[in-house]
Amino acid sequence: MKLDLVEVTDRRLLRKFITFPEKLYRNCENWVPPLLGDEFDALCGDSARNAAMEFCERILFLAYDADGNIVGRIAGIINHKANKEWNTNVVRFGWIDFINDEEVARCLIGAVKKWGLAKGMEVIKGPLGFTDMDKEGMLVEGFENLSPFTCIYNYPYYPEILEKIGFSKDADWTQLMVEIPPVLPDVLKYSTLVEERFGLHVVKFSSVRELGEKYGRAIFHIVNESFAPLYEFSPLTDTQIDRYLKTYVPIMDTDFVCVIADENDNIAGFCFCVPSLAKAVKKGRGRLFPFGLIHILRALKKNDTLEALMIGVGPEFQRKGATALIFRCLQENCNKRGVTRLIVNPMLEKNYNVQSIWGMYQYRQFMRRRSYFLSLTK
Repeated sequence: MKLDLVEVTDRRLLRKFITFPEKLYRNCENWVPPLLGDEFDALCGDSARNAAMEFCERILFLAYDADGNIVGRIAGIINHKANKEWNTNVVRFGWIDFINDEEVARCLIGAVKKWGLAKGMEVIKGPLGFTDMDKEGMLVEGFENLSPFTCIYNYPYYPEILEKIGFSKDADWTQLMVEIPPVLPDVLKYSTLVEERFGLHVVKFSSVRELGEKYGRAIFHIVNESFAPLYEFSPLTDTQIDRYLKTYVPIMDTDFVCVIADENDNIAGFCFCVPSLAKAVKKGRGRLFPFGLIHILRALKKNDTLEALMIGVGPEFQRKGATALIFRCLQENCNKRGVTRLIVNPMLEKNYNVQSIWGMYQYRQFMRRRSYFLSLTK
């Protein structure tokens, strides 16, 4: 196949880059489109829209066939902060989509490899975003399930072709579908003992605005502390934190955000969940207007399924029962609101501390995702 590779250098091409998956997944019932505005903010290269660009570089490519049809896309990313933290020279690939053709995939990966080598990189890894706050991990199990709005969905041929090209597994994330019972598990009934012994308590707040203003930065600092040892993580800057607060606070529901603090009101841990937006965003085709926003608002108001986006506990509180208080708070509110299922955001396969906390509930594996790597110097 004759292929033309085009670097995305203007808004017109960026729009084609962002909307290409709509055609590729037109007949896929389990693919959920991203919000187009979010994609533009992430990929436009402007640090005012994506604060990660203060320490990242990126390049975008589109692949065209001989008839002028787009047949693939890919982003190349260098996170200089993560490379410094982990003492590596890694070029990341992300936003990768392609037709079922090995030659197209090789062309796209080859373009990022060439760019990475020119920048002094030694390894290519992905799919990864600019930071852990972006979608990451290629789907390798769970294709039969509707994708969570916050996660990547891809066809089964993607990992097959990557492995043919020579990529190997670097890390896996698993996702669970957790059943929320109508009564508290026995272990949570004794969570009051944690409050008495360690002086921890559930933080009360009257609105998400109060939560964001009073505790927002502190919550993300817990993210930096608790996520620091995890795969390819780089600490969030205050600029990034402020941007995420601006993005997420408006869609927060006080019933599904649980914050734990000590007697001095220092944040010990938190859980941030949102009603599942997958069906709503799919109905709106990734667009807020004219009707997409209505679907989203309905899903936020009435929903039997939550997505657990982030759970974090400060290192000094990880063995003091903070998670018991978090889950008691969350389940009581789920029972009150008629929520019966919880989809857990991707957890690293080897993050046993997080994997083990779901043992009090009935659950099943929902999806598995994988990051691949390939040496550029061999």
